[in-house]
Amino acid sequence: MSTSSILRRALLYVPASSPKFLQKSLSLPPLDTVSYDLEDSVTPSQKPLARKALLEFLSTPTRPTNISELSVRINAVSSGLALDDLTTVLQAKHLDAIVVPKVNKAADLHFVTDVLRHQLPSRHGSNGKVASKGKGEGEGQDPIKIIALIESAEAIMNLPSICASSPYLSGLIFAAEDFALDLSLTRSPSLTEFLYARSAIVTAARAYNLPSTIDLVCTSFRGEEGKRRLQEECEQGRGLGFNGKQCIHPSQVEGVQRAFAPGEKEVEWAVRVVVADGKADGEGRGAWTMDGKMIDVPVVGKARSVVERAERCGFDVEALREKWKGQEPE
Repeated sequence: MSTSSILRRALLYVPASSPKFLQKSLSLPPLDTVSYDLEDSVTPSQKPLARKALLEFLSTPTRPTNISELSVRINAVSSGLALDDLTTVLQAKHLDAIVVPKVNKAADLHFVTDVLRHQLPSRHGSNGKVASKGKGEGEGQDPIKIIALIESAEAIMNLPSICASSPYLSGLIFAAEDFALDLSLTRSPSLTEFLYARSAIVTAARAYNLPSTIDLVCTSFRGEEGKRRLQEECEQGRGLGFNGKQCIHPSQVEGVQRAFAPGEKEVEWAVRVVVADGKADGEGRGAWTMDGKMIDVPVVGKARSVVERAERCGFDVEALREKWKGQEPE
């Protein structure tokens, strides 16, 4: 699976304990992923009621049309609450992914994987595919994906085993606040204190072919300063290799999804490269130039990746192909 095959530019957390916020999520502008939260935003006394409410909410006859991926953030495996969370929400009619917090070692995801296979065997084969084509609950549905939150020094050291722990693992999320707590760090505007951890996460995800890497939360979201800070963090995160960002307020979603989509000029450049490369390949040319710059295999690979992601983000790539059909390799 390529890193662009799943689109999670924005992952918005919604408290599962709030009927108001649950309903409000259905009227938000189109967004990639919502994670209904049973963890930090729900007090211990409210968790049983929140599970029940969330199951009912995710089991309506009609799937929400404005949300591409419906996920639930359960409580950490180490909390002792994860099994109750999973056995409840896995009954939901509309559920695409489970977000697992405080993943410190592979055993945390082994636990979640075992529950998925036990409760929904028809959706979860040993190789990450649908287990059977027979009739039964889950027939014809894709496996439920796992997205792991990386929040500690232990998790960073265990990234290789975590990335290889489950065939359903689909992405990693960096939780900066908990990581800062674990290492007694103070978050600064530059975020340089997180550079090693963030780089380790995106590198490990790419090495293990995980399609999604979701960056830290921007804690500023009000006013012009909040917008500026969000834009800076998005640009920095994308520069490090992340392809999405966590959101804690609906007002952040539009800016994040725009920031983690290819820009118009980037898409146009990529289409030109792909068109010209098709002609260069027919002429047996492995390297050529465009606009005075050398184009070789890695550059073409990057261009194809941009085109694929642009299509998933709603760009009219075919119109650009038509516009640049005359592009020639120099």
